[in-house]
Amino acid sequence: MNLLFDSFWRALAYGLKPRVILLSFLPLLLMTGLALGLGNFYWDSLLASVRLWLESSTLMGSMTGWMQSFGMGDLKAVLAPLIVIFAVTPLIVVLSLMVVSLLMAPALTLLVAKNRFPSLERKRGGALLASLWWSLVSTLLALVALVVSVPLWLIPPLIFILPPLIWGWLTYRVMAFDALAEHANTEERREIFRRHRISLLGIGLFCGYLGAAPSLIWASGVLLVAAFVVLVPLAIWLYTMVFAFASLWFAHFCLAALHLLREERARAAAAPTPPDVLNLDSPTLPLSDASKYLKPPPPQP
Repeated sequence: MNLLFDSFWRALAYGLKPRVILLSFLPLLLMTGLALGLGNFYWDSLLASVRLWLESSTLMGSMTGWMQSFGMGDLKAVLAPLIVIFAVTPLIVVLSLMVVSLLMAPALTLLVAKNRFPSLERKRGGALLASLWWSLVSTLLALVALVVSVPLWLIPPLIFILPPLIWGWLTYRVMAFDALAEHANTEERREIFRRHRISLLGIGLFCGYLGAAPSLIWASGVLLVAAFVVLVPLAIWLYTMVFAFASLWFAHFCLAALHLLREERARAAAAPTPPDVLNLDSPTLPLSDASKYLKPPPPQP
């Protein structure tokens, strides 16, 4: 537990460094350009498809009529952009995590290692292809879980519970692997995962719920839907900083755990081994050697 909280405060302090903030602008520019470009081509068609689905839905038609009877306006005009935004937000979050993992995590891990563990040996147990494959498989599993859980999002509390849980699991899978890829070998990485699985998963879930905070921008009011394009860069930058903080937290935790693991094994290797128990009945023991261990009988009075 001390390791968990110590790495948390260190990650928080490192996240305020100018170098970390400058590194966050590269994912920000990339993700903002991608989001605005895709939105320019597909936003209108997505809205049209959602409106068509709402109009063909008997339940939504009844709900819209009931809301209009109370003078609450056209519900479909409000729901359509909100549905599109809530559907697109998980993709933005996952892509932000992947971009931070590729562009920021290696630099942040090396920063932590240089400042705290300069003598920690680099065994490079996670090659680039292995890291990419691990991230790709984890991302596909997370996307499948998001798609399968979409019907449950219609239950109001679950939309604020299920997506952050999935993001947290994905953050744990990707960031913990990247934090140990350069310095630990495969056996050490598996041992750290086995010993600290609960703590690592807890870090991921905490950062997953922290990453859900920018999504509350879209749920805070219908008026913000009109400013979606303007607020996209702000939301993406917040996602980037959250995942940069997660990368720093995993780096501090995992490298400290690796350092302690190697110290523990070094002490165990340097400790003197106890002598083997002498077996006098062994036929391979020479009698001349065995006589050294035999005490003469006490003198008789």
